[in-house]
Amino acid sequence: MAGKGGARSVFRCTECGADQPKWAGRCDACGAWNTLVEEPLARGRGRLGGKAASSAILTAQPPIRLSDLGGVGLERWQTGLAEFDFVLGGGIVPGSVILVGGEPGIGKSTLLLQCAARLEQAGISTLYVSGEESPDQIRLRADRLRDHTGAVHVLGETRLEAILHHAGTLGARVVFVDSIQTTYTDELEGAPGNVGQVRECAARLMRFAKKVGPAVLLVGHVTKGGGIAGPRTLEHIVDTVLYFEGETTLDHRVLRAVKNRFGSVDEIGVFRMTGAGLEPVLDPAAAFLAGRHTGVSGSAVTALMEGTRPMLVEVQALASKAGFGTPQRVATGLDQRRLAVLLAVLERRGGLPFGGLDVFVNVTGGVRLLEPSTDLAVMAALVSSVHDHPVPADALFIGEVGLGGEIRPVAGVERRLAEAGRQGFRRVYLSKRSRVAPDGLELIGMEGIDELARRFAA
Repeated sequence: MAGKGGARSVFRCTECGADQPKWAGRCDACGAWNTLVEEPLARGRGRLGGKAASSAILTAQPPIRLSDLGGVGLERWQTGLAEFDFVLGGGIVPGSVILVGGEPGIGKSTLLLQCAARLEQAGISTLYVSGEESPDQIRLRADRLRDHTGAVHVLGETRLEAILHHAGTLGARVVFVDSIQTTYTDELEGAPGNVGQVRECAARLMRFAKKVGPAVLLVGHVTKGGGIAGPRTLEHIVDTVLYFEGETTLDHRVLRAVKNRFGSVDEIGVFRMTGAGLEPVLDPAAAFLAGRHTGVSGSAVTALMEGTRPMLVEVQALASKAGFGTPQRVATGLDQRRLAVLLAVLERRGGLPFGGLDVFVNVTGGVRLLEPSTDLAVMAALVSSVHDHPVPADALFIGEVGLGGEIRPVAGVERRLAEAGRQGFRRVYLSKRSRVAPDGLELIGMEGIDELARRFAA
């Protein structure tokens, strides 16, 4: 169809990328609602038209058997930020494209500027491109960092063609683009940040990385829902997707890998925000338990697996008499619906009345509990708060709780127990069906939450 000024356009789904000739409330391909966005088509006859298309076909590389390809070792460039390299699987892979998303002000630009500075110190040339700050503003931020950033080349540019030209002329081996939503190409109509511009710019940067060889790190804005803004195909194009998370009011930041073609996913790195930049936290378990008050009711510690790394976190709960007709249910770091399920199970299977109590649950350090192995710790904290009876200071709680009140075993118990022993814990409450060999720890098996309620009753 024709758009403004006679330019042709289509409506493309931001979830699956399917094209439709006209707008509709629901995508016919994937069934998603309100995802069709008008996108102008490329100017001229397309990316490859007429003789250009024939020439490209004639010069295309023919297919080759995998057995004819020689084995090539995977090279990695280490940034010197231990937690960043750990999340990536050992460092930055040449020719890879990495997308880093996060809330505004969380520290994405600071993290990448520190990476650029350390790579320059290691003799790896970098180019830091910012479409949101001028070089003078970048210098003001760089002066506050502990890392020496003077050797980093900076460029204040948003036009993709200029970015690729300067990156090629400089011979940069790592290119940082902050951000992909501010970058645009002259080949497409439309403002920077729309679906077509974001996808086309990311695709061309990907081709540049694969053909020329530098690694490209992109900063991505996030939506109110927490996902990276732009089409879903953006996350499919890149090799690695990282989310930088945390509360801006807290010191700790968590870097999480949700996609990684060169390493394992769900790995996390922990940083501490200081006045001189981000510092890697080499012992996250000890950092999240720092400042924990023992001997206080409503506190329990659990061990969760983040990728291959076990982490100990404290779960705090407070149950008090409701001041209004409808009791409050407030959870920080825990899904509200999961809390509602656990309260219902405790009330029905454990005999604890929560109908007239306000319930508040908090996971310290800004950590989010995503796996069900932390259910038992949440329930232990709730039972402890209701009875105002503290749990033992050296106790750890690991287990999934079903709707019947049964406590189920979880995976990776050995690594969780090893980390618990290293942090000074001596007893572990878990499912009686768990098959683990104790190593200096007292294992207390339980069948259901009724046993938990009896153990910590006043």
